[in-house]
Amino acid sequence: MHDHPAIIFTALLLFIFGLFSHLTDRTPFTGPMFFVAMGLLFGPIGLNTFELDITGEMLKLVAEITLIVVLFIDSSMIRYTRLIDTLSGIPTRLLLIGLPISMLLGFTIAWIMFPGINIWLIAIMALILSPTDAALGQAVIKSAKVPERIRQSISIESGLNDGIALPPILVCLAVLVEGSQVIDFSGRWVFFMAKQLTIGPVIGALVGLVAGTLIEKASQKNWIEPTFQQLSALPIALLSYACAEYFLGNGFIAAFFCGLFFNVKSEIVRHRIHEFGEAQGQMLILCIFLIFGLVMVPIAMPFWDFKVLIYAILSLTVIRMVPVAISMIGSGLDRFTIGFIGWFGPRGIASILYLLIVTTEIGFVGYETALSTIVLTILLSTFLHGVSAVPLSNAIKAAQK
Repeated sequence: MHDHPAIIFTALLLFIFGLFSHLTDRTPFTGPMFFVAMGLLFGPIGLNTFELDITGEMLKLVAEITLIVVLFIDSSMIRYTRLIDTLSGIPTRLLLIGLPISMLLGFTIAWIMFPGINIWLIAIMALILSPTDAALGQAVIKSAKVPERIRQSISIESGLNDGIALPPILVCLAVLVEGSQVIDFSGRWVFFMAKQLTIGPVIGALVGLVAGTLIEKASQKNWIEPTFQQLSALPIALLSYACAEYFLGNGFIAAFFCGLFFNVKSEIVRHRIHEFGEAQGQMLILCIFLIFGLVMVPIAMPFWDFKVLIYAILSLTVIRMVPVAISMIGSGLDRFTIGFIGWFGPRGIASILYLLIVTTEIGFVGYETALSTIVLTILLSTFLHGVSAVPLSNAIKAAQK
């Protein structure tokens, strides 16, 4: 089959949704929901209009670029001069207390519910479903009705937990593929994870500072056209990612820190970069969710059963919300706000990407239950978190009065 019908289909969806995109901001209906729904409708489980010939490597590359751009743009909206105040408090609690507990709880519940699955695969499933995705809760992140402190905390958590989850996923994947002999007592894996979590932030911050300073100086001297100011988001984000990965750091954390330390003071220039970068990221996000509905859901659906559904629901509720509540003990936040933060832990681009990394390495056959559980959790999250974003954002404003 030629690619032209699929291109026409995707372009029409982007154009049509764009026509009504501002109206959807005020409704419990999001872009990812629409594109997943269109994928389901026109894919194999619906009208079966398309059979896309998309390789796992190709989709993984698109998902990687999408996550890199989103991490950079989201973090660049936070002033690095307020970095300590921003990172301390709620984000630190969520990342250092809530995230590890969520990983452990997800593993324990999966181990009990799926006794026949390899323990390392269970760990991979729990780890892949631990990172959150602010892209599915844009109505929350952008809503002026949600206190800025809460919005930034959710955004920072989703920006950093992606990178924190990846090293242990890679360790578990190595054991699953090569056997337990790859785990030694020389500290090799500990050293690997330490490099991932330290080199990435350092390189990302350096790239952000240097690139931002150069753009600022070039703009002041009128050397750089507004078009290239807008275009700079993608190459800078990719540069930070690639440099970190080259030196064995974590590229996703690097992209986030690159945005945090992006040293452009001119509001006009920053607005141009953010506006175009957001547009790039949004288009990529919607394409990923379209492919998710067209390709990934139909592959996983035959392997869904009642236990898979229960675990997916638990992953979005108990496994996420209980650790968040524990991490917020002593924070001074009211129960509604804690519940709000706990609920808005959607699973999206990062989970899709890590799922693609795993399936590219080990395939799908023989691992259907665990991998299909991840797909169902992401699918439920897309609609449940999307439909609840606007109503709960309105509710938290009312609760703050």
